[in-house]
Amino acid sequence: MPRTRFPDSRRILVVAVSFVLLALAVVVVPIPALQKPVTRHITLNATQFEYAPGRIEVNQGDRLVIDLTASDVVHGFYLDGYGIEQRVEPGLTKQITFMADQPGKFHYRCSVSCGPLHPFMIGELVVGPNLPFGRAIGLLLVALTGILVYQWQIQSALGGAVNGST
Repeated sequence: MPRTRFPDSRRILVVAVSFVLLALAVVVVPIPALQKPVTRHITLNATQFEYAPGRIEVNQGDRLVIDLTASDVVHGFYLDGYGIEQRVEPGLTKQITFMADQPGKFHYRCSVSCGPLHPFMIGELVVGPNLPFGRAIGLLLVALTGILVYQWQIQSALGGAVNGST
C-alpha cells in the first residue's frame, strides 16, 4: 500500500506549528533553575532619606545576607512581601538573612519615622526568575522556525516554477 504524503504547504505548516509550540513551551513553562543559587552579601546604608543601593537585583533561590547600617539617625527596614523588619541605630550594623524565593519586585522602606521626607525613603528588591538561558533557547527556536519556513517557501516556489515550465 503506498504511503500517503502531505502536500508541501501542509507539511511546512505542521513543522512550523510544532516549532512554535516547542519554543513557547521553553519560554513559558517553568524550567528548573539553570544557575545554582548563590549567597549574596549586600551592604545597605540608610541615610536621610534614601537607601544605598536603591535597587538590588538577585535571582530566585539566592540567599541574601544584608548588612544594614545607618549613617545619621535611627532608621528601619521593612521588606514588602517577605515581612522582614529591622531597626538600626547609627554606627551599628544589623544583619538580615533570608532566601529570595518569591519572584517579582518588592519595595523596602524605612519603618522608623526619620524626618520630613521619611515617606519617600524607598528601595526596590528585584527577584528575577533564574531562566536567562531557557529564554534565549526559546527565541532561537522561534527564529529558526522562521528561517525554515522561509526556505521551504522559496523551495516550493522554485519547484512550482520548474514543474510549471516543463
